Amino acid sequence: MTASTTLGAESKPNQGSSANEQEKKRVYAKVFWRIMPFLMLCYVIAYLDRVNVGFAKLQMSVDLGFSETVFGLGAGVFFIGYFLFEVPSNILMHKVGARVWIARIMITWGILSAAFMYVETPMQFYVLRFLLGLAEAGFYPGIILYLTYWYPSHRRAKVIAVFMSGIPVAGILGNPLSGWIMDAFHGTTGMHGWQWMFVIEAIPAVLIGLATLAYLDNGIAKAKWLKDDEKKLLEDEIIADQKGKESVHSFADIVGDKRVWLMCLIYFCFVMGQYGLTLWMPTLVKATGVTGNLHIGLLSAIPFGCAIIAMNLIGRSADARRERRWHLIVPAMMGAVGFVGAALFADNTAISIASLSLAAAGVLTCAPLFWSLPTSFLTGAAAAVGIAAINSVGNLAGFVSPYLIGYLKDLTHNGATGMYMLAIMLVIGSAAVLKTSPKLVNK
Repeated sequence: MTASTTLGAESKPNQGSSANEQEKKRVYAKVFWRIMPFLMLCYVIAYLDRVNVGFAKLQMSVDLGFSETVFGLGAGVFFIGYFLFEVPSNILMHKVGARVWIARIMITWGILSAAFMYVETPMQFYVLRFLLGLAEAGFYPGIILYLTYWYPSHRRAKVIAVFMSGIPVAGILGNPLSGWIMDAFHGTTGMHGWQWMFVIEAIPAVLIGLATLAYLDNGIAKAKWLKDDEKKLLEDEIIADQKGKESVHSFADIVGDKRVWLMCLIYFCFVMGQYGLTLWMPTLVKATGVTGNLHIGLLSAIPFGCAIIAMNLIGRSADARRERRWHLIVPAMMGAVGFVGAALFADNTAISIASLSLAAAGVLTCAPLFWSLPTSFLTGAAAAVGIAAINSVGNLAGFVSPYLIGYLKDLTHNGATGMYMLAIMLVIGSAAVLKTSPKLVNK
């Protein structure tokens, strides 16, 4: 009898623990299905409006007489505006709330994206790209910050990977769509296909921006669709996650923290690869001998499909094992190998698409997994500034990458040098990841 009683007593904590884990699983599933599909939709639209200029180039450069350098500079100047307003934007979001601020971002960038139909000169192209960067600044780091309101660090890699699946989804859906619009609408009402593409693809940004005002909640406390006990569970998880963290508390701490600058370097290297791929993909595919904008779009979608699979599988693995460094290094090296392959076999469509698929799977996986590093030591209000600072400095690579590729292509009359440059940057980023403390980031 005593033994039975003892066994029963021992089993209760285990049963309670199991029940608690099941409840956490249920509540986080509820949160996931409420916010993640909507955030991912927002990012698909955001990324499409950011990089559809790469598809517009196929007609726009010919119609307006833009050189590779002009296009590269125009594509990259977006990130100067992005850099300048990103930290202020995230601070404002932290003060006024995600719902209003994200809606503002989406509506203004939609209007500016549509205005590209009026571009006639390089200067107009540069100015609008700069203003688009100002308008969109804060969206991506704002969402990363927003997710820290809902998820503890050991759950973030998976959800950020799901959110950032918007990049390859934008490629899978957006590239064929952009190609089809440019072919189907070319000449309608006297407008070029690329002009129609900018107008049509800007409309969803404005509509979803308006929907954000009605749908998105600022945080756990404001979520009417959660019960009080569910809110408490989520809030307790966030509080427990922040306990024991080695935290940065102020802007001065951020500027003086070597770890923050290391994060900037790592992210800069990875973003070099990301935008080198996404902004030049249509041009790289066309260079293999593919003709027709729709065909180019369909083939360009293949690497993005591979990226969706890789980034979600590796994101789940990183969370399950609570290991961050090698889950970043391996995909970065995959990206480097892919770029080298794309350079060596630039005239072979099949091998080039396979190489670009490996590159996409690698570089697009790096971005979501990267954010588990800085959020391991950035907490509270300082996270708003820290995340935006790292993202803005890192995204300067979005200016450097397309400009350098365009310049090198004009200089050498082939795209191989640019691909080798991207591969080298990914290797440097991988080496920098090894400088991070496993004890700090493996959570």
